[in-house]
Amino acid sequence: MDFRLTEEQLALQAAARRYVRERLQPLAAQIDREDVPPPRPLVREYAAMGFLGINVRPEHGGLGLGNLEALLVLEEFAKCSSALAFPVFESCVGPVRAIERFAGEALRRRIVPRVCAGELVVAVAMSEPNAGSALTDLTTRAETRGERVVLNGTKRWCSGGGHADAYVVYCRMSPDPGAKGIGAVLVEKGAPGLSFGEPEHLMGFRGIPSSDLYFDACEVPLENVIVPAGGFRKMMEAFDLERCGNATMALSQASGALEDVLRYVQERKQFDKPLVDFQAVQLKLAEMQMRVEAARLLIWRAAVGAGDGLPDVLDSSVAKCFANEIAREVCGNAIQLMGGYGYSREYPMERRLRDAWGWGIAGGAIDIQKVNIAAAMIGRRFDQRR
Repeated sequence: MDFRLTEEQLALQAAARRYVRERLQPLAAQIDREDVPPPRPLVREYAAMGFLGINVRPEHGGLGLGNLEALLVLEEFAKCSSALAFPVFESCVGPVRAIERFAGEALRRRIVPRVCAGELVVAVAMSEPNAGSALTDLTTRAETRGERVVLNGTKRWCSGGGHADAYVVYCRMSPDPGAKGIGAVLVEKGAPGLSFGEPEHLMGFRGIPSSDLYFDACEVPLENVIVPAGGFRKMMEAFDLERCGNATMALSQASGALEDVLRYVQERKQFDKPLVDFQAVQLKLAEMQMRVEAARLLIWRAAVGAGDGLPDVLDSSVAKCFANEIAREVCGNAIQLMGGYGYSREYPMERRLRDAWGWGIAGGAIDIQKVNIAAAMIGRRFDQRR
């Protein structure tokens, strides 16, 4: 067991860090202030630099590297801005990976290479007004009619809603109850019968558009079916990788906060000496460092343990849950150490805290991860309805 990164991984990490510092850092505050997504030319620039589809197979337009390499790059981008990192997230650990792994060859070749080239943005539509944590309660339906699939229903809390070019829609595709009736369909923007609600205004995640999706006899080709009814388990296996991405986005807020506050306490003076010379500050820095390092190692364990496949639910849930919790704590402590400067919108720390709180809600709330962890430990799912 070797915890050291290889020379190639270190070089990739350094290249991402350099690009973020020189190209993206000046844009982060503006993206947050204006609440707009990264412009499409910038996303295509990501692709040209090799930062999209890092772990996607070369025949589908990716670099063919591992999940760990993708997460190394994602952390560097997300330390700057969740919104500026989101295209990397979507192309490496998001719904496009479910398309790559489970969809038919025609759909894979039509969608995945364009995502890796920065030409297409794909979002996931899972939650509904009455189905969030209880995802198997979803009611959006997809009915096969000859060579077409017709969808009816509503999706909520869709990151990318109204902005993405296509949506991986979890829906009920048979009358079978619970997970047995659920599959997934790709719905492209502009499909007849698809419309969007008003943009959401969230506490954080500014620059990551979100809105409701409405399907009113929305028609798509039959080849857009990613998995049929009964494929819910497969989709959730792909979602275990997305949990690692969520964990990395949370970790990035903490690791970025730690880097920022470390500089601050060495420069800021009170009582004629730098803040870092006070023992109380030293103890707080040490605690923050321990939490960041532990979260990072848990994420890396999940990624490396999966090899070229998908992480298991136990490793990915442990990583996500821990990273979500420590991100809130570390960012809160960083604000406290920076005082008024940490609380000011002129500095990125308050943005980090807002985003850190959101990652513990998105992609399965913290307590749901704990239920997943207990279920994996015991070896059976728990029926929350009884």
